[in-house]
Amino acid sequence: MTADHISVSPRRRAARATAAVLALVAAGAGAVAFLAPHDGGRAGEGTADRLPPATAEVLRQTLEDSRSVDAQLGFGTERTVVGRLPGTLTRLPEPGVEITRGKALYAVDNGPVVVLYGSLPAYRALAKGSEGPDVRQLEENLRALGYTGFTSDEEYTEGTAKAVRRWQADLGLKKTGTVELGRVVFTPGSVRVAGLEAEPGGQTGPGQRVLSYTGTAKAVTAELETSDRRLAKKGRPVDVTLPDGAVARGTVTEVSTVSTPAEGQKKAETKIKVVVGFTDARAVAAVRAYDEAGVHVVFTADTRENVLTVPVSALLVLAEGGFGVELVEGATSRYVPVTTGLFAGGRVEISGRGISRGAQVGVPK
Repeated sequence: MTADHISVSPRRRAARATAAVLALVAAGAGAVAFLAPHDGGRAGEGTADRLPPATAEVLRQTLEDSRSVDAQLGFGTERTVVGRLPGTLTRLPEPGVEITRGKALYAVDNGPVVVLYGSLPAYRALAKGSEGPDVRQLEENLRALGYTGFTSDEEYTEGTAKAVRRWQADLGLKKTGTVELGRVVFTPGSVRVAGLEAEPGGQTGPGQRVLSYTGTAKAVTAELETSDRRLAKKGRPVDVTLPDGAVARGTVTEVSTVSTPAEGQKKAETKIKVVVGFTDARAVAAVRAYDEAGVHVVFTADTRENVLTVPVSALLVLAEGGFGVELVEGATSRYVPVTTGLFAGGRVEISGRGISRGAQVGVPK
């Protein structure tokens, strides 16, 4: 049996088509519609009265696996600050205020709770003899603020304690040389206060919500279906269309899964949350014109240029294994095995012997 002359068993083909569709969807084909179980009782060639009910042309084109979604331009993900120091809230910032390293985020019993930079949340008091990555994080911040006399490592030495006492004196705090839990809030960078969840004069303590914040750079927040997870890869470029029609090039900076529980008549759902940031100077300037706005984002997972494509519905699952198409040539047709590539927009990239631009392939009506 040659590559151009293949038998296709309708029963086996139909049985394997379901499994093939499931496999393609699981692999992220996304745009797969179905694999048509054409009448394949004949082998290899068909006559005019046995031709497929309809045909489609093989096209040469650029194929993109992409999705476009509505999104929101703002300042990215909001994070909540919870109190750790017991006492009275004596000072809170105004929403919209930006706070940088070393500055007070709020105050408890008239003592500042300070923003420092780092990815590791504060989880314990730090004192002479403490060891660990949180010590290094603290020391790196002290050095960035101009304090010296210690080595930035994972050991809290007497030199570190002396620097902390100088820092505490500058903040108007008791010079203990120990950083109590709750005196510092570590953030990824400078922050913008998004909203308050407490009032001056209110009591705070462990677990009490105080305020929420975002980053200070403009960012876009979008949601994707879980089936489109392949589109949301950290570091992948995306196009953001702004309200004035301008397109700003952004980059995926955060990807997370967000689940919403069922409530009343509303079913539980899970979405992929994506944050897009901007580093290109022109893009930064373009988004700066908006405080908050609805935008449109195009996510592209893959692109194939100058490839041959057919509708996904033209694919057949061959009894011998793999995929094929029914190539129609005048009053006859034959089954041709093909290699598939990218699936997108209801079409699929194919290649194989006898497949060329302009050829006709069988499809369902």
